[in-house]
Amino acid sequence: MHQMNLSRVDLNLFVVMEAIYAEGGITAASRRLNLSQPAVSHALGRLREMFDDPLFQRSGRTMAPTPLARRIIEQVRTSLQGLEETLGRTDGFDPATATKRFTIAMREAMQAAILPPLMVELGASAPGIDLLVVRVDRRDIERELASGRIDLGMDVPLPLTDSIHRTRLGREWLSVVVRQGHSLTREPLTLPRYLAQQHIVVSSRSRGLSAEEYELSRRNLKRRIRMRCQNHLAACEAVRHTDLVLTMPQSHARTLNTHFGNELLSFPIRTPAYDTYLYWHANADLDAANRWFRERFLAAVWTIGMTGEVDS
Repeated sequence: MHQMNLSRVDLNLFVVMEAIYAEGGITAASRRLNLSQPAVSHALGRLREMFDDPLFQRSGRTMAPTPLARRIIEQVRTSLQGLEETLGRTDGFDPATATKRFTIAMREAMQAAILPPLMVELGASAPGIDLLVVRVDRRDIERELASGRIDLGMDVPLPLTDSIHRTRLGREWLSVVVRQGHSLTREPLTLPRYLAQQHIVVSSRSRGLSAEEYELSRRNLKRRIRMRCQNHLAACEAVRHTDLVLTMPQSHARTLNTHFGNELLSFPIRTPAYDTYLYWHANADLDAANRWFRERFLAAVWTIGMTGEVDS
């Protein structure tokens, strides 16, 4: 790579490079940057000439970064972040007057508990702020954060790189949901009585272990799964009309079953289902808007008491 004079370098080229790296292709990068594909291709050509390196090479349907691109990408991102922070300090972020949409990836099990207090807060302090909640495959959450398509992600502990920052939200416990008057409510729920029931499992996948199934499988315990579905609302309605038993995250169970009148019992294995984390990209760490939204989201989580212990 030959020596470059910074005064002759178009810094927008590095914005294009970061977009291609994050998106994995010219077409997706052009959509993200709101540029034409020829413009992005032209910028990539200038980058290749500047670095005397291909930077990205076709690999199936994606553009794979070369070793040089991998080596310099974090420096590029850090530099772009520094520029954004400098600009951000000059115009600031005022939630009372800002018009913006935040996108967060979170699973259905947590939405009913967290979104109501979050929207109450946004409605009171930020009338121009909108919220989009999406579902993102765990394998894609780092790429979605890096690309800026999502601002925050909420999920279980994930093996992500250091470019993704995180904070632990709390420990999620499990509750057993039964209809009013169910025989299980007459005395403390034991493991043998729990296993003897007919159960509902809620999972977005047709196969694979749910949180409670994982805990049971670790102990070689089996139960009959009478119904498997993808929606807690439908499962709670089925519980209300039958003797079927549903096991689900406690915070979601508390919120949802106020509408059904179902009863909540302690899961007979006293162990947390999982820890929950909030994720965001390093590029957004000091961004005033993202920081403000993270604080509002954390306040909503604390409102529902996700760190609480299992009910006695």
